[in-house]
Amino acid sequence: MTSNTTSGNVCPSPMKSTSNGVFQGDHPLDYALPLAILQICLVLVVTRGLAYLLKPLRQPRVIAEIVGGILLGPSALGRNKSYLHAVFPPKSLPVLDTLANLGLIFFLFLAGIELDPKSLRQTGGRVLAIAMVGISLPFALGIGSSFVLKETIAKDVNTSAFLVYMGVALSITAFPVLARILAELKLLTTSVGQMAMSAAAVNDVAAWILLALAVALSGNTQSPLVSLWVFLSGIVFVVFSILIVLPIFKWMAQQCHEGEPVDELYICSTLAAVLAAGFVTDAIGIHAMFGAFVFGILIPKDGPFSGALVEKIEDLVSGLLLPLYFVSSGLKTDVATIQGLQSWGLLVFVTFTACFGKIVGTIVVSLLCKVSFNESVVLGFLMNSKGLVELIVLNIGKDRKVLNDQTFAIMVLMALVTTFMTTPLVMAVYKRKAGIFDYKYKTIERKISDSQLRILVCFHGARNIPSVINLIETSRGIKKRDALCVYSMHLKEFSERSSSILMVQKVRKNGLPFWNKGHRANSDHVIVAFEAYQKLSQVCVRPMVAISSVADIHEDICATAERKRAAIIILPFHKQQRLDGSLDITRNDFRFVNKRVLEHAPCSVGIFVDRGLGGTCHVSASNVSYCVSVLFFGGGDDREALAYGARMAEHPGIKLVVIRFLVDTNILGEITKVDVGESSSGKSISEDEEFLAEFKLKTASDESVIYEEKIVKDAAETVAAIREFNSCNLFLVGLRPTGELACALERSDCLELGPVGDLLASQDFPTTASVLVMQQYHNGAPTNLGPVMEEHSHDVDTESV
Repeated sequence: MTSNTTSGNVCPSPMKSTSNGVFQGDHPLDYALPLAILQICLVLVVTRGLAYLLKPLRQPRVIAEIVGGILLGPSALGRNKSYLHAVFPPKSLPVLDTLANLGLIFFLFLAGIELDPKSLRQTGGRVLAIAMVGISLPFALGIGSSFVLKETIAKDVNTSAFLVYMGVALSITAFPVLARILAELKLLTTSVGQMAMSAAAVNDVAAWILLALAVALSGNTQSPLVSLWVFLSGIVFVVFSILIVLPIFKWMAQQCHEGEPVDELYICSTLAAVLAAGFVTDAIGIHAMFGAFVFGILIPKDGPFSGALVEKIEDLVSGLLLPLYFVSSGLKTDVATIQGLQSWGLLVFVTFTACFGKIVGTIVVSLLCKVSFNESVVLGFLMNSKGLVELIVLNIGKDRKVLNDQTFAIMVLMALVTTFMTTPLVMAVYKRKAGIFDYKYKTIERKISDSQLRILVCFHGARNIPSVINLIETSRGIKKRDALCVYSMHLKEFSERSSSILMVQKVRKNGLPFWNKGHRANSDHVIVAFEAYQKLSQVCVRPMVAISSVADIHEDICATAERKRAAIIILPFHKQQRLDGSLDITRNDFRFVNKRVLEHAPCSVGIFVDRGLGGTCHVSASNVSYCVSVLFFGGGDDREALAYGARMAEHPGIKLVVIRFLVDTNILGEITKVDVGESSSGKSISEDEEFLAEFKLKTASDESVIYEEKIVKDAAETVAAIREFNSCNLFLVGLRPTGELACALERSDCLELGPVGDLLASQDFPTTASVLVMQQYHNGAPTNLGPVMEEHSHDVDTESV
C-alpha cells in the first residue's frame, strides 16, 4: 500500500488523451478525453436538472449553475473521496480549468458585445448618479468589512489586494443576470427596468476596471513598481485596441450587409483576435478574460456583424463550456470550512454589509433623484444581484492567493444568497400600475358598426409582414379616417442566450416597445415596413415589440390587448407555407402560445393561417382585388367572422361571399347526435337569425356582397360545397360553429382552428386561400383547449424558456 506522504512530493504523471478501450485493459477514467466528456455530461445533467427544479421560483439559470458546482464539489458529493478521486482527480483539474477558462474568455467577449458604449455615453445624470453611488458605497463598506475579516480569518493575505478585492466583490452588479431577471419579471420595458439596465451597464464597466486594478495589485512580487507596470501596460493595451483594432472591426462590420451571410473569414479572424487579446493580457499579468472583454466592447453593435458573432458561439460557450467554470469554482468551495459561531457570524455580517450598501445606497440616491419610493426599493433589490461576475472576481482572488478557503466559501454563499433573494423581493415589492379591467368594444360584432376598430396583430418575423399588412389593408374600410387603429406586435423570444441581451439593447436604443418618436438611425426593417404603410394609408399603425419567454409571452399579448382596448387579437398560425404550397411547422411551442391566448384573451381572437395573402409584398389600396368567403354555420364565433367580413366589404377592392350552410330538413337530426342545451341552442339560433337579417338588410344594395344558402345532407356534401369556393383569397370561419353539420366535420389535427378551420388548413383541401379563424369574446367565459390539444401533440417542443 502506497503511503500518502509521497503524493505531496511526487507530481502526478500527466494523463494521456485517449485510451485503447476497455477490451485492451484501459480504464477510460484514467485518460483525459473520456474523463473530460464524463465531467461535462455530469455538469450539464446536474445544472440543467437544478434549473428545471428552480424554474417555478423564477430564478435565473446562474443560480442552478452555482448550486450545481457546489454540490459536485467537496461541500456535498465530494465528501465521498472515492467519487471525487474518480470523477475529479487532481491530475484532471488542469484540463478542466483550461476548458472552463476558455469558455470564460468567450463569455466575457459576449458580455462585452452586450454592452454598448454609445448607450453608456448617452446615460442620463440620474442613472449615472444611481450607478456611481451603487458602486462607491458598497466599495467603501467592502473595504471596511475586509479589516474585520483580516483580523479574524484572513490574517496572512496581501493587505492592499485584499481590500480592493473585497470592495469590488461587494460593489458588483451582474449585468447579464440582471437582464434575465428583468425579462423573467417582465420589467425590461418599464421605467424601473430601463434604469436598472443602464445603471448595471455603468456598474459593470466600472467593476471590471476596479478588478483590473485588484489583479495588478495581487502579484507575487513585493515590489509596488511591478503592480504599477502591470496596470499601465493594461491601459496601453486598451488604448492600442481603440486606435488600431477598433477601425478594423468597423471595417469588417461595414462589409456585412443586412440579409446577407457574414463572411466566415471575418468570424474566424475576430475569434482568433479574441484569443490573441487574451494571450496579451495574460502575459501582461492581468487575466486573459480582460482582453476578450475589451474586444467585445469594441465590436460595432449596428448591423449583422455582432449578431452573427454571438450566434456562432453563444450556445457552445453558455451551454457547454461555461458550466465547467461553475464546477471549477465549486471544487474550490468547501462549505465545511465555515465552522463555529464566528465563521457563520462573519457570513451573516458580509451578506448584510453587501445588501445594505447596495440596497440602501441605491434607494437613497434614487429618492434624491425624484424616483418614486416603490421604484427606488425595487431598484435597490435589482442592483443587489451578483451571479457569475461575482464568481469570476472571487475565483481570480482565490487563484492569486488573496482569498483563503474560508473567505472564499463565505463570499460564494453571499453571492448565492444575494442573487437568489432578488426575484422574490422584487415580486413582493413592485406594484404595477392598475390595468384597465373593462372597456366597451371587445368584439367586432357590435351595435354601432361605425365605431373605431382596434386590432392587435402579432407576428414572429419579417416573413409574416406582407400578408399581415395586406390583411390590415382589407380591414380599414373607407368611412372614417380613424376607423381603424392597429397595434403591430413583434413577438421575440427571450432566453438565457447572449443574443437575447443584444436584442434588448437594440430594442431599447430604438425606443421600443414604446411608440416610435422622431428619427432613428438604423431602424429595424420590420418597423420601417409598418411606418411606410402608415404613411401610404389612412391607418394608424403603432409598432411594438414583446420580449419574453415562449412559456409566458401570452401574458404580454393579453395585457397589451387589454391596455390598448383591442377588439381582436390576430395571431400567426404555428405553420408557415413552403415553396410547394404545403404548410410546415415552424415551432410547435408557438401553437401553445396561441392556445393560451385563446384561453385568457380579454377580447376576440383570430388565428391567421397565411398562404401568402396578396403575394410577397404590400398591395396598395387601389390595386386590392380580393374575394373573401365567410362560411357560416351558426354560433357566436361565426357571427364574429361575418362581422369582420362585413367590415372588410367596406373596402372597394373586396368582394364578400357569405355561404350559410343549412341541414336538409328531411334528415335533420340524422347526421350526428349532439348533446347541447335546448335553451342555449335556441338562443344561439335566434341570435343568428337576427344578426343575418340585419346583415342582409344593410348589404341589400351592395353589389360587392353575395349571400348564398347551401342545403346539404351530410359532411361529404358540406365539404364539396366548400370546395366550390376554394379559389377565393381569404376564408373567414368561426372556431366553434354550432349545429349538426359542424360537428360532423369534427377533426382533431389542430383543435385551435376548429372543425372548419382545420379542414381548410389541412393538406387534403386544395386551396391557395389564407384562413382567418375567429373566436368571439364571451364575457370572460374560459376556452379550454388544453387537455385535448396536449393529447394530440406528443411532438411538442418542450424546451421553451
